[in-house]
Amino acid sequence: MGKVKQGAVCSVEGCEEKAVRSFATDKAREALQPTGASLKDERARRTYLCQKHYKLFKKQTKKDKKVEKWRYGV
Repeated sequence: MGKVKQGAVCSVEGCEEKAVRSFATDKAREALQPTGASLKDERARRTYLCQKHYKLFKKQTKKDKKVEKWRYGV
């Protein structure tokens, strides 16, 4: 059973909502930095995001995903 199902809290500074997804901290930091959101613990392996911050994450990584798909021909 994963930490999200156990009730992990969002890893963004100042947010106390329940997490819905988890990502590698490096990837989340890169995506959320332009939005002004900072993470509570920069040294953690995993970052947990609530629905609101996950939506921001998806918007920021949309272009990167498209480029990767073109690169690998999927």
